Amino acid sequence: MAAELSPEKLSEIHRPTLDQALEAIRTRAYWSPHPEHPKAYGEGGLPGSLGAAEGKAAFDAVLNTRLDLAQPGTDGWTGGEISPYGPELGVEYPHSDPDVLLPAMSAAMGSWRAAGPETRALVCLEILARISARTHELAHAVMHTSGQAFVMAFQAGGPHAQDRGLEAVAYAYAEQTRTPRSADWSKPQGKRDPLQLHKSYTAAGRGVSLLIGCNTFPTWNGYPGLFASLATGNPVLVKPHPRAVLPLALTVQLAREALAEAGFDPNLVALAVERPGEGIAKTLAVRPEIKIIDYTGSTAFGDWLETNARQAQVYTEKAGVNTIVLDSTDNYRGMLSNLAFSLSLYSGQMCTTPQNLLIPREGITTDAGAKSYEDVVADIAEAVNGLLGDDARANGLLGALVNPDVKARLEGAAALGDVALASRPVTNPDFPDAVVRTPLLVKLDGAKRDDGAAFLSECFGPVSFAVAVDSTADALDLLRRTVREKGAMTVGAYTTSPEVERAVEDVCLDESAQLSLNLTGGVYVNQTAAFSDFHGSGGNPAANAALCDGAFVSNRFRVVEVRRQA
Repeated sequence: MAAELSPEKLSEIHRPTLDQALEAIRTRAYWSPHPEHPKAYGEGGLPGSLGAAEGKAAFDAVLNTRLDLAQPGTDGWTGGEISPYGPELGVEYPHSDPDVLLPAMSAAMGSWRAAGPETRALVCLEILARISARTHELAHAVMHTSGQAFVMAFQAGGPHAQDRGLEAVAYAYAEQTRTPRSADWSKPQGKRDPLQLHKSYTAAGRGVSLLIGCNTFPTWNGYPGLFASLATGNPVLVKPHPRAVLPLALTVQLAREALAEAGFDPNLVALAVERPGEGIAKTLAVRPEIKIIDYTGSTAFGDWLETNARQAQVYTEKAGVNTIVLDSTDNYRGMLSNLAFSLSLYSGQMCTTPQNLLIPREGITTDAGAKSYEDVVADIAEAVNGLLGDDARANGLLGALVNPDVKARLEGAAALGDVALASRPVTNPDFPDAVVRTPLLVKLDGAKRDDGAAFLSECFGPVSFAVAVDSTADALDLLRRTVREKGAMTVGAYTTSPEVERAVEDVCLDESAQLSLNLTGGVYVNQTAAFSDFHGSGGNPAANAALCDGAFVSNRFRVVEVRRQA
């Protein structure tokens, strides 16, 4: 059967976007083809897209149904997701026999490899376009599996995730096309005839790629690996977190439809959902067919993958201890406002949320006068209270706690030191069963740096520590140790001193940590923009890869050379 989407049609539709993405990763300037505003979708907006009411209706329609993907090897059905906001989703997904599914996926590689980097990239852009058209529907799916508030689920789970997927495609295309498809080689031999060969070079994927999804950002953290592997010629088996299946299941459904319409085997993308307690990630990770693994989650399982999945190229984003150094500021009010928002967004359930605020015991200098350690801590607490004083606004920023473990961690953290800002429950009138909590800020003594110190471990959730240090130099020593031993996805600093700024930068360059300096406006340390910002560095224990750079894609394929006598 002829493909409904020919390579020529795909090029006509998507090549301009690919070219713009390639230019964006070159210049690092702001660019996004995916609108952030909900009103940009539906009638009068993005062609063919679902508007707000249509997206909500589409989400409601999939609840309490069986999502049949027509995958080979389906041997039953499983589900059981419960929204952090309370309702059961009731969706059943195919459970697959890997002995049937994985060979079918491997069999799809040949034609996908032969298609070449450009066609693969354009098919990936077609998938992303279909995802973008369903942003409203996917936003509800992200909200009700991650606990994000709707606006955040819409933006981070929609256009921002799509940007990260497109960014990965652009890098994949750039890396695969560094080498020409063919070359005629001639070596002079003096008076003899030259040696002549015709050489061809093919970017060949490694094999089946396993994406192990996370609970908090199923699409944002999932799309880079999914599209990086697919664009480099690898089938992708998507294994979602058991509490956050729906967003990635809908993604797989859209990908399979687009692949089939472009004339490719839909088994290039498939879904692997586990039965309760089955734990299939470990089983799949060591299968010989699995050659690439993308994982976001706990350090313990990330370390296990890196140690045991020896047959695969493993990309991990694990836990880190994110730190802010407070030395001085010329915009004290702006600093407080920026920190309050950073600590509050999505109840601190971001891998980039600041945890440790390192504040000199003698205080800091500001445009509002000298501020003692106690002043700074009290003012941060007041800024958070001011930001979240209105419950409607608080719900919009905080979302819901993603699972009971976060709630237990929050409740236990109050006993770790003197509480500067107590966490309080917030009622969500639309979802009375949602567990919503404001941030907790605890004062700790930075001189007590034994291995059991609370601030030397990640406390994931709405928990931050105001750590008293002897000086800014002492803060930098602690920062260096923290990043080196525990890792960090983000580092921030506030200073008016060029010398301190250089010293902080040197620590981050030495320890490979991404740094934000003196943020006082509408950009926050826990937010990154695709095509410009690198998420993680791959150079400290928090992650062994960065989203997204050439290294994130280049080892997902190898160039295979064929030489022929000319």
